[in-house]
Amino acid sequence: MGISRPSRPVLLTTLASAGALLFTTLAPGSATADPRPGGRDILREGSPLSSTERAARNPESAADRALGASAGAGLASGKNRGYPREQKLTPPPANPDDKSIKLGLAPYHSIAPKLNDIQGIGDRVSVEIAGRSAGGHQLYLVTVTSPESAEETARQERMRDLIENAPGTAAKDPAVKSSYKTPVFVNNNIHGNEWEGTDAALKLIEKLAKAKDGKTKDLLAHNRLYFNVTANPDGRIAGTRANANGFDLNRDFITASQPEVRAMRQIAVDKQPAVMIDLHGYVNGTLIEPTTPPHGENYEYDLFLKNTYANALGMEAAVNGLGYTPEKDGVEPAIIPFRDQEEGWDDWPPIFTPQYMPFHGAVAAHTIEFPMTVNNDEYDELPVPELRRRSAINVDIAGAAMSATLAYTQEHRTSVIADQIETFRRGAAGAKQVPVSPETVPGVPGIGPEDVYTTDFPRAYVIPRGKEKGERGQRSAAAASRLVEHLLDNDVRVRRATRDFRLGGASYAEGSYVVDMRQPKRGLANVMLADGRDISDKVSTMYDISGWSLGRLWGATVDSVKGGSLSGVRSRAVDSASRVGYVASRGDLRLRLDDAREVAALNWLLARGTSVRRADDGSVILPSSARGAAAAAAKRYDVAFDATKAKGGPAVRSTRVAAAVTPGELFALREMNFDVVPVSTDVLNAGFDWKKSGASALFVSAGLSYGELNAGAKAGLDAFLAGGGGLVGRGSEGAALNSDAKLLSVRAVSGNGDANGVVRVVNSGGPVTGGAPEHSFVYAPMWFTGLGSGVRVEQSYGGGNPLLSGHWRAVEGGAGGPSDAAGQASVVSGAAAKSRVVLFGTEPLFRDHPKGVFPQVGRALLSVGRG
Repeated sequence: MGISRPSRPVLLTTLASAGALLFTTLAPGSATADPRPGGRDILREGSPLSSTERAARNPESAADRALGASAGAGLASGKNRGYPREQKLTPPPANPDDKSIKLGLAPYHSIAPKLNDIQGIGDRVSVEIAGRSAGGHQLYLVTVTSPESAEETARQERMRDLIENAPGTAAKDPAVKSSYKTPVFVNNNIHGNEWEGTDAALKLIEKLAKAKDGKTKDLLAHNRLYFNVTANPDGRIAGTRANANGFDLNRDFITASQPEVRAMRQIAVDKQPAVMIDLHGYVNGTLIEPTTPPHGENYEYDLFLKNTYANALGMEAAVNGLGYTPEKDGVEPAIIPFRDQEEGWDDWPPIFTPQYMPFHGAVAAHTIEFPMTVNNDEYDELPVPELRRRSAINVDIAGAAMSATLAYTQEHRTSVIADQIETFRRGAAGAKQVPVSPETVPGVPGIGPEDVYTTDFPRAYVIPRGKEKGERGQRSAAAASRLVEHLLDNDVRVRRATRDFRLGGASYAEGSYVVDMRQPKRGLANVMLADGRDISDKVSTMYDISGWSLGRLWGATVDSVKGGSLSGVRSRAVDSASRVGYVASRGDLRLRLDDAREVAALNWLLARGTSVRRADDGSVILPSSARGAAAAAAKRYDVAFDATKAKGGPAVRSTRVAAAVTPGELFALREMNFDVVPVSTDVLNAGFDWKKSGASALFVSAGLSYGELNAGAKAGLDAFLAGGGGLVGRGSEGAALNSDAKLLSVRAVSGNGDANGVVRVVNSGGPVTGGAPEHSFVYAPMWFTGLGSGVRVEQSYGGGNPLLSGHWRAVEGGAGGPSDAAGQASVVSGAAAKSRVVLFGTEPLFRDHPKGVFPQVGRALLSVGRG
């Protein structure tokens, strides 16, 4: 891999049968070293719903809250106000079952009273409500700074705006250099069962509120410190990694499906932190980023590495300086992956908090992992005194990391802000990235060619709206609208053409959206809309996903324009997407079902008894008499009902889904308005009544094994399938149930269980994949061979190398790679006796992300459901 790094602890990886990566940290003499950095003992998205994740027990209210929550709504109350912004918090009821209590840490219900007390100490501490969690708990954002009048706060905001929107001017403005307060963001407890950052933050906030020394006064006069006290109160209370919807919030930043993540995103947009740290556990010794390769190609990585490495050295010195030792305390020296490891802890995907924040101007951003494990098995098995000893050490270490970060920011605040300005200036000017090297990032040892990742930004992206034959058209207006809203929510600038235009050799209609890539946050625009890259040859393994393109997976047509001038494109800036809801004024109506919102609209109509019929291409037909209902659905879901002369075929009935699925899949099903009853092996063995459940389709991807069912449960499931109940299966568990129940005659072939990314596919044009995107998503990809009589190929992997972006290698021995999958069936369907079956080898609902692929599952469920 080019220049060799020292190998103190090295992350070793092995392939697990479920497709998860199992990591081992080798730390000499460490009896307490966690062999699963970052909590990787928690299974990936393929994990079934369970009582510990609570997603199945909490479902409707948490899902509804997540789907309906606005981003950071509480922060708007601070506009036109100075600091402090004190408010008396209403404490929630005391909860004696809060899992923090056993560790001697602050239960969630104690945080509001504590913050109320701290606010009363002086005039430095303010508390705002940044939003609510999926479980309904308030998210507390604490600001610590010297007092500001409303006029001074407005002046600070003008400088913040200047830094982003006129960086060339900001770089020359003496007021920015002398008096702009550097924003620092400390994010805590995003994984609910990694508790201690919250407690360290509360201690530090109180200390800063009380301190009388000149050093503290100077710190707060020149910086604004923002503390997200607990990013995941649901998980903190329950002792789970995930929130009430079962989501790992530190995998959700590019999708922002959960309200907690939308709140953090809004903090990033509104506060524009230049420095941030994200507190986690548990890796012994304390792990402090920057990371191993591959590095995200859309960053201004030279500026980022310069500051992140320097701050890491300060945190390392502070943590090691606490005096904990392996012999006395079981605490190993701190680890900096960039310096100490070859691979296995990368910053390639923008799904993690510190990998997302640089796109909003953070030039130093870190994951920090405390050393002493207190969750999972240790939480249940260790005596309370030992757990509290470990937690106290972790709180101490978290506090040292926070204090060191504040010291670094204070010492280097002028250059930190200059580097943030330069990040935005490069984007606005369309300047080239600066590759990292010993010359461009002096002071960082061990930089080699393996660390160099840059990209060629296009001149623009166009999300077209076609109106004439031959123009670049849009697959789904609803998908385009949703994608534009998402870009705007992420502070990406979007314009809309006010006249027809030509760009990059193509014609576009008035109303098409244009994303000019000469903008301050071009990195974020590109990370969302670009194809990404196949990095299979770069490293042997990845920490998490490697491909995520919204341009390919969200269902909208997105064109990358490499060159040309935008001067001839007449356009206006937009702050929201234009609504696309429409109902033809006469005739019968067609709803396409090419987008999740269209599936949601259909299910809403079916629940209200609207007459709907199937069309051969997978769309649905409503009679003209249903125009009123269609108008209500068009308004509610912003979807279009076109006129059609087709009469349609069989009636479409409402489908209730019995689902043995992952939390992300459950959430996506509810996003499409399916009525879902979660099931599992245990639920069926306990005597599940299929008739009373009202289920007409079974969706299986995780947590239901036919071989583990008792005799009564097997008989009940067999009777459901023999009576016309349909099956949609995804992945190895869905395919296994199909085989064990002797349904479709197919052979399921598993590829590399580690592989993931965006793949090219060929759709059959039938009722399941008609109108679907030419790309899908895989994690632990699968394909189907030996297709028996009556089995239909709904979709196949593309030829050659089907992987567009991500990481997919053959396993040892050469099998399971993308060349083995090329041309093979990725989605199949057919009938077995009275049961209809659809099997997916792709992962179309992964973490609620690939929105444009959702309708394949929606159509499959509607097609297999009896009635």
